[in-house]
Amino acid sequence: MFTGIVETLGTLAAIEPRDGDLRLVIEAGGLDLGAVRLGDSIAVNGVCLTVVEVEGNRFAADVSVETLDHTTAGAWTSGTRVNLEQALTVDKRLGGHIVSGHVDGVGEVLERHGDARSERFRLRAPLALARYIASKGSIAVDGTSLTVNAVDGTDFEFNIVPHTLAHTIIGGYRTGSRVNLEVDVIARYLERLLWDAREGHPGAPPNLISERG
Repeated sequence: MFTGIVETLGTLAAIEPRDGDLRLVIEAGGLDLGAVRLGDSIAVNGVCLTVVEVEGNRFAADVSVETLDHTTAGAWTSGTRVNLEQALTVDKRLGGHIVSGHVDGVGEVLERHGDARSERFRLRAPLALARYIASKGSIAVDGTSLTVNAVDGTDFEFNIVPHTLAHTIIGGYRTGSRVNLEVDVIARYLERLLWDAREGHPGAPPNLISERG
């Protein structure tokens, strides 16, 4: 579990083909790897990856075919800058929102323009994800917890303040940039609960949640 508050920018140092999938070696930038152990989770552009090696200020993680097919990881190259966040601990502030690191789909940057000292971005989400994105709700974009400012069909907008522009990869977004999206986990579970209430499965316990409350 993560918060969507990016801790540092890292760099993809090497890509190693491994029997059909990949092992990534990532330069951790300002991330302190002193307490990182094998098997720990680190979010890389919002993708939860398992640490399999640690050496100095670098760590390695394996990326499956599933992840390569359904995130932007398949397009990463050596030198790619990435957002990094270690997994949430009980003594850490939940400054963003609950982020699982399980990417739901890939979106596309349609537009960016200045808005006083901030930058306003407009993105397009896959049709299947659009119903989970709500105005003033939360979404993770490349692992960064953001507040949605406006929604229009499959398009949505958000504002990025100077600090976030300088300390995440969002500052480098251009028209056509492809990004990892993770919708609010609460919306996904709520939809499932409502579906169960409508369908009514024989032998299942009564569902106390309905569209009427």
